[in-house]
Amino acid sequence: MTIKEGPAHVYGVRKKSRIVVMRSFLDQMWSFRVCVRPAVALLVLGCSGLVSCDITDGNTEHLKREHSLMKPYQGVGSSPSSQWDFWGSTLVTSSYVRLTPDEKSKQGSIWNTVPCYLKDWEMHVQFKIHGSGKKNLHGDGIAIWYTKDRLHPGPVFGNQDQFLGLAMFLDTFRNDLHGMDRSFPYISAMVNNGSVNYDHGKDGRSSELGGCSAEIRNREHDTYLAIRYSKGRLTVMIDVDDKNEWKECIDIGGVRLPTGYFFGASAATGDLSDNHDIISMKLYQLMVEHTPEEENLDWTKIEPSVSLLKSPKDNIDDPTGNFRGTPLTGWKVFLLLLCALLGIVVCAVVGAVVFQKRQERNKRFY
Repeated sequence: MTIKEGPAHVYGVRKKSRIVVMRSFLDQMWSFRVCVRPAVALLVLGCSGLVSCDITDGNTEHLKREHSLMKPYQGVGSSPSSQWDFWGSTLVTSSYVRLTPDEKSKQGSIWNTVPCYLKDWEMHVQFKIHGSGKKNLHGDGIAIWYTKDRLHPGPVFGNQDQFLGLAMFLDTFRNDLHGMDRSFPYISAMVNNGSVNYDHGKDGRSSELGGCSAEIRNREHDTYLAIRYSKGRLTVMIDVDDKNEWKECIDIGGVRLPTGYFFGASAATGDLSDNHDIISMKLYQLMVEHTPEEENLDWTKIEPSVSLLKSPKDNIDDPTGNFRGTPLTGWKVFLLLLCALLGIVVCAVVGAVVFQKRQERNKRFY
């Protein structure tokens, strides 16, 4: 009886051991799954953040020709039917609109005569800044405008100060010799309700919303700037490295801009000079859904403003333009993805070690 029962007993023990090992393996796999799932979700979230601010290629959005300036620049002039008007040293040719020549003390601008009533839009600007001046001996730069008033000459890159609306500055000359923490040329954004002065001596730091350095002068290839305004978010991208891809420069939420303003571009030279050329300005309408409350709002009565958790004046100490409350972009997304991948690896290693320990313990027990 003992001999017959022996093999049956041993078989039962082995069967139990296999069941225990299998359950242990399944437990570890479930734990690994629970551990990995948040990391994978985090990874997917980070990847989605990379494409959330994609600039349009013009295929799905609608080009608004009445707000666009393109070759051969028909509709440019001072006639009643013109959609673009220019001032100062501006010269319109068949290939470009030269706001200033490479000469001292010049100012020029070109302005859309049709007010824009789009709530969500995107402007693509092809430009060229070039001249004979050597490094740091050139200036001053180009400004792209979306403002209430147009054709008002002044000291801010050829346009008036204390403006109402949005300005993008492509500044090629450093005025603030103490601000050596950033390189020039420098691209920055400013929203004004008519009460703030642009401080040329400090390169506009006190009113700057954000910005980036970019090599935009004397390039042999095309250079582009894209400005997107949609649902209170201002996004600025550049393509200046001949790679046919957009690179983020500014991304800020809480921006309020009214409708009914005018698009324009201006430039100025002082003791130093450059050729400042606009090749094209193309405006696209973005198809965005708004709430009934937003649709019923009189957008022409909105005052230009920015709701920030951080004052623009803080850029004096933090010139990077990284504001709290903005989407995860750039190096933040990279760190997020890196942490997610490390989390997956750690979970896998821990799961494998724990499973091996339990398997060895089960073998010793039986």
